[in-house]
Amino acid sequence: MLTYTIDLNPFVRLSDHQFAQLCASHPDIKFERNSRGELVIMSPTGGETGNRNIELSADFVVWNRRNKLGYLFDSSTCFKLPNGGNRSPDLSWIRRDRWEALSPEDREKFPPIAPDFALELKSPSDTLKDLREKMAEYQDAGVELGWLIDRQARTVEIYRQGREPKLRQSPGSLDGETVLPGFELDLSIVW
Repeated sequence: MLTYTIDLNPFVRLSDHQFAQLCASHPDIKFERNSRGELVIMSPTGGETGNRNIELSADFVVWNRRNKLGYLFDSSTCFKLPNGGNRSPDLSWIRRDRWEALSPEDREKFPPIAPDFALELKSPSDTLKDLREKMAEYQDAGVELGWLIDRQARTVEIYRQGREPKLRQSPGSLDGETVLPGFELDLSIVW
């Protein structure tokens, strides 16, 4: 399982429409585009990472259904970020007022909005360098809170708007702070 980054910029710059067409023409391939316009092609995750992803998602779904503060999105959702990237966090969340301010058309395509929260769960095929770059793009695009979870190293990097990332070693839980009020993630399902 590998991730490939291809710089097509010397030859062609894909418009948003062309990028969407590329994705639609190849639905079995997961594409992203970083803020430099480079095409990122990712393979599917393995079983352990997929299992952890769905277990994490369940906790977010339960919290979100109880609180009704916003909308959750899975890793298949590609966002058109303000910094030019087209990114698909493993899990993301957007406040209700921000999501509902988008037109129905914008909600149907790659939504032109940065999530309020983004989570990336490192799989064995990911590199920390690439994931850290992705998290920095999220911050640059306006994501308020981001978690980069590396289950093999048992670490979490916490990204907050306007601050340097904070590394936590083997935390038992994570607090959603003011972005996800009242949310606490028990990390025993990850480790």
